[in-house]
Amino acid sequence: MIRSVESEPHVSAPVLAAYSYCETVTGQQARNFAYGIRLLPTSKRRAMSALYAFSRRVDDIGDGTLAPEVKAARLEDTRALLTRVREGAVDEDDTDPVAVALSHAGAHFPIPLGGLDELIDGVVMDVRGETYETWDDLKVYCRCVAGAIGRLSLGVFGTERGARGAERAPEYADTLGLALQLTNILRDIREDAEDGRTYLPADDLAKFGCSAGFSGSTPPEGSDFAGLVHFEVRRARALFAEGYRLLPMLDRRSGACVAAMAGIYRRLLDRIEREPEAVLRGRVSLPGREKAYVAVRGLSGLDARHVSRRMVRRRT
Repeated sequence: MIRSVESEPHVSAPVLAAYSYCETVTGQQARNFAYGIRLLPTSKRRAMSALYAFSRRVDDIGDGTLAPEVKAARLEDTRALLTRVREGAVDEDDTDPVAVALSHAGAHFPIPLGGLDELIDGVVMDVRGETYETWDDLKVYCRCVAGAIGRLSLGVFGTERGARGAERAPEYADTLGLALQLTNILRDIREDAEDGRTYLPADDLAKFGCSAGFSGSTPPEGSDFAGLVHFEVRRARALFAEGYRLLPMLDRRSGACVAAMAGIYRRLLDRIEREPEAVLRGRVSLPGREKAYVAVRGLSGLDARHVSRRMVRRRT
């Protein structure tokens, strides 16, 4: 069983300021993520914001315009900072608010901070311009940049006492991260192509006549682009179905947070499935009212109860 710390001692002014900075970064740069974590109690919300702010820093290095060798050096500097955090060598009055907040979160929750090393490894793969021949190859990358985030988040959420199968919670959190990342990859096909990146496996692209890539707002001539998207959507749905087994293991508010974030991405997947070529014309997103509905559904526990009933039916 993985337990999180539900209470914490008085938080000093420098640490509160560091958390405030991280929450501002999260609210400005991760609307879907911020929408989910607002359902958490204060201490967990702050810890999740610290994780996001550090992750955002790593992603921004990878997505920036610096030369690859400079990016690689900055990523190693960030890895060295993470080592300082892990060793408890960051003081409350340190000038880096993200390091201060992450250090405090790591001291109060059993967060497996090595997952952030995996995130850095994944962004190093981006900097090197790696491509992926098969789904198994792509899974390695997805586990670094998203599965690890699921496991890190579980360190904050914890699992409920007596939850059946809780020893598999990290596995389910990892799988849910893969589902979210594959949805991201589908949503961002055009944007990634413009940046010279291709994430979908080469053998899938070849199977559907899309090896030429996605340089415009229409599919490659003669391709079955809709077939490719529907194929990847089915793969993502299977990952969601497996990852959702995590929900009954979490407390109500942590489960609501996960259900809200995952629910938003599942609805994005629905939109992409209905109109595959929309991802070549721009970023597919959900209106605020639909996100609010997903959050309410998560907070009500509907998704967790649905998963629990399905698991019971499978066992009987």
